[in-house]
Amino acid sequence: MSEALIRMRMSSADAHYGGGLVDGAKMLELFGDVATELLIRQDGDEGLFLTYDSVEFTAPVFEGDYIEAVGKIVELGNSSRKMEFEARKVISSPQAEGLPDSARDVLEEPIVVVKAKGICVVPKDKQRN
Repeated sequence: MSEALIRMRMSSADAHYGGGLVDGAKMLELFGDVATELLIRQDGDEGLFLTYDSVEFTAPVFEGDYIEAVGKIVELGNSSRKMEFEARKVISSPQAEGLPDSARDVLEEPIVVVKAKGICVVPKDKQRN
């Protein structure tokens, strides 16, 4: 089954808390976009996100971080599609003092910031593939 990936920079508009901390809901928004792409590839239709079975926030995300969100369909039902998602920080703000606010570090190993499992539905009459 296919996998989908979205990569984007978290902006100051994404930061909702002190210190430039990004709201966890932003990661779920990215997972929704990944799910939509997966459903289009699988069924030729955007479908609907039904539920998250689990969401685990494992590390903070800050404005200026680059996040890649990936997902895959792990089980196909008649109209349901079980999916797994992971968001990873691939570029972050350095922690060293004296560097400009615009400095960034490419991480050698991505940091997993969120893991989730969910179910999407594509009604039979909307499935084209």
